[in-house]
Amino acid sequence: MRPRIHPVFLPFAGCPHRCLFCDQPSQTGVGVRPLAVIHDELAAMLSRLFLTHAPPREIGFYGGTFTSLPAPWPKRFLELATQYKDKGLITKVRCSTRPDAVTSRGLEQLKGLGLDMVELGIQSFNDEALAQSGRGYTGRTAHWGCTIVRQAGLKLAIQLLPGLPGDAPGTFARDIEITTKIKPDAARLYPCMVLDGTPLAETWKSGDYTPWSLERTRQELAVGLGALWRAGIQVIRIGLAPEPGLDKRILAGPHHPSLGQMVRSLALFDHILLMAAGLGRTPVELRYPERYSGEISGHNAELEPAFARLGIELRTSWKYGQFLLR
Repeated sequence: MRPRIHPVFLPFAGCPHRCLFCDQPSQTGVGVRPLAVIHDELAAMLSRLFLTHAPPREIGFYGGTFTSLPAPWPKRFLELATQYKDKGLITKVRCSTRPDAVTSRGLEQLKGLGLDMVELGIQSFNDEALAQSGRGYTGRTAHWGCTIVRQAGLKLAIQLLPGLPGDAPGTFARDIEITTKIKPDAARLYPCMVLDGTPLAETWKSGDYTPWSLERTRQELAVGLGALWRAGIQVIRIGLAPEPGLDKRILAGPHHPSLGQMVRSLALFDHILLMAAGLGRTPVELRYPERYSGEISGHNAELEPAFARLGIELRTSWKYGQFLLR
């Protein structure tokens, strides 16, 4: 189950520069605003949720470089979140930041103020992809950032962005391999999109960048997702969230409203094939809970013919997934 997270967006706040692919207002659906305004709106929202007995949730500070916010804003945001943590409304607090913007002392201080998890915008561990995307750090720095988060006693999430400029065959597979070895508590997979108004849009228009196709994205992410699952890593997001106006800003790239379902379905299909191969007999039917019908049969039931070619009939059941054998 994915945690219930209330996002607080801080577009570009604390960022040292703008990366080639980044358009945070489009990606978050929130424009750039003063931190004082965001803080006051959050305070009012938390008060309202508490007074109306809303269910508990996590809170996440996204869209900027939280650990590089000017003082006293990291402290003020965390103190506000902790106030409602003590009241039972907030269960955990997480933030997103860059791997080159974390220090042991800084994270220890933030943990003392109530921070529970750090989501690192790694994007890739590949030096060439990082350099061509203007990230400003190396794969070694990305790896070290993960180590610092863990040493501070905080939970770790890794965000990967496959298909960056500088990508080569095998780059994403290697990123997944490194991620499984680090074994973060969670991961997000955001295929690279060309958004209008970004430096990457100009690179794409000049013919110097070609984004991944939707089919390649589905296949590579499904393999990567399976590897993350086997490593016990929770994948909490695949693809950009459908924020208002985002579709109009996408010029190119593997965008689809059901990308997450497509990828999960392919990963599950591969998993089911492995399970079937280990049975010793050929299964003729797969039963699964009805609520997972879309995940098993795929987007628009696209995987049903593949199951049919294997001689496996799909049937919903109230029980956990099970095979019926010959």
